Amino acid sequence: MGSICSKRAAEEDVNINKNERQIEVDKSSVQLVAPTIFIKEGILVDVLGRKDAGNVIVSLEEGDKKTKLVDEKKKGRHESVAMDSESIDDQPRMMIRMISMRRPSAAREAWPQWLTAAAGEAVEGWLPRRADSFEKLDKIGQGTYSTVFKARDLETGKIVAMKKVRFVNMDPESVRFMAREIVILRRLDHLNVMKLEGIVTSRMSGSLYLVFEYMEHDLAGLAANPSIKYTEAQIKCYMQQLLRGLEHCHKHGVLHRDIKGSNLLINNDGVLKIADFGLATSYQLDQSLPLTSRVVTLWYRAPELLLGATEYGPAIDMWSAGCILAELFTGKHIMPGRTEVSSFVEQMHKIFKLCGSPSEAYWTKTKFPHATSFKPQQPYIRRIAETFKNFPPSALTLVDKLLSMEPQDRGSATSALRSEFFRIEPLPSDPSSLPKYPPSKELDAKMRDEEARRYVTSNINHNILSENLILHNFH
Repeated sequence: MGSICSKRAAEEDVNINKNERQIEVDKSSVQLVAPTIFIKEGILVDVLGRKDAGNVIVSLEEGDKKTKLVDEKKKGRHESVAMDSESIDDQPRMMIRMISMRRPSAAREAWPQWLTAAAGEAVEGWLPRRADSFEKLDKIGQGTYSTVFKARDLETGKIVAMKKVRFVNMDPESVRFMAREIVILRRLDHLNVMKLEGIVTSRMSGSLYLVFEYMEHDLAGLAANPSIKYTEAQIKCYMQQLLRGLEHCHKHGVLHRDIKGSNLLINNDGVLKIADFGLATSYQLDQSLPLTSRVVTLWYRAPELLLGATEYGPAIDMWSAGCILAELFTGKHIMPGRTEVSSFVEQMHKIFKLCGSPSEAYWTKTKFPHATSFKPQQPYIRRIAETFKNFPPSALTLVDKLLSMEPQDRGSATSALRSEFFRIEPLPSDPSSLPKYPPSKELDAKMRDEEARRYVTSNINHNILSENLILHNFH
């Protein structure tokens, strides 16, 4: 969650604020806070605080004491807002930001040319924020293609997360890959999915930051804390929110393709949100274009992806959700390789040992590219029930379903939400009733582990030095 930036780009101001004016409006009028405008020109209006907020290109039409803001797209239907230069006391008002634009294309021209040329549709109708309107406070996340910072919005005082994404030589294909995440985020709107709140860049900048709500925790960071033990009701609460978020994504034709603990963020109100759509893609049931199988962090990757499948759907996210559910009950990863980049062969072997190997019919009908390499000489027995025998029965049933070797047997997010697991006592906790934890993210856990390793190494070196000094003095 954050922003995107090239290696050589510096953070620069977005020079779009020269003509910015703050005005207050109620349903029928607008009070000018800045001097009254008497000239006709194009105006870009960004309505703040409304459910249907968005940028609108309007023009000014003069009147005696009032000036009308007319939506250029709706002029034929005479939709307008009256502007009154006199104060309107005791009336409910909402703030809108009005940025002077000489022509409708000015909004597009506020963005850097490298972005609009490669992926103009991703930012259509939006304006960039200025880099100097945020203050970076701390680094809170690090990925292969992005760095995430905790920051303060200096205009509102709100704490946010800024995701800075790195480009590969600023080539158009790399930009389009990044823009896909923006397009997908703008399509989604759900309590359990991170909402893109803004984009920071400028015409002269090679940097791009994505701005999101700040979340205090991620599931991986909480899981790494040995003092935190989840109750069954708490696990149901987190899983219910995860599945609701996935249900929304899948209904809107989006595959996340990287569900894992560090991408499931939790705030102090107990609300879980799915984050990091960098690997996400749009899909259709009748899609003919092949998809890449090199997605999803290895420990959460469905078997068909390891086998090289290029035609798949929501079932790959459901497999990852099954891994998360089992981890919440066991308190540890259920199929970890030696490292996160452990070999595909090792990962497939772990899946076979836990979930059993597919039937002969499976190998015959699927014809996956890597089937020959991975097909075991002897069949493996499924050991889900044996391995997780201490799980509540309803939880075991759901895990068993989500970790089915056949994608169609995993069901959907909707069917999982209707499972007995969520309908019997104890019922899922209300998010607001969950315990409050100190900020816990995967990066924090890694830093604590590294500090512990340095401490141990330092003590070992100190002891060795002491022993050498004693031996030296003895001789």
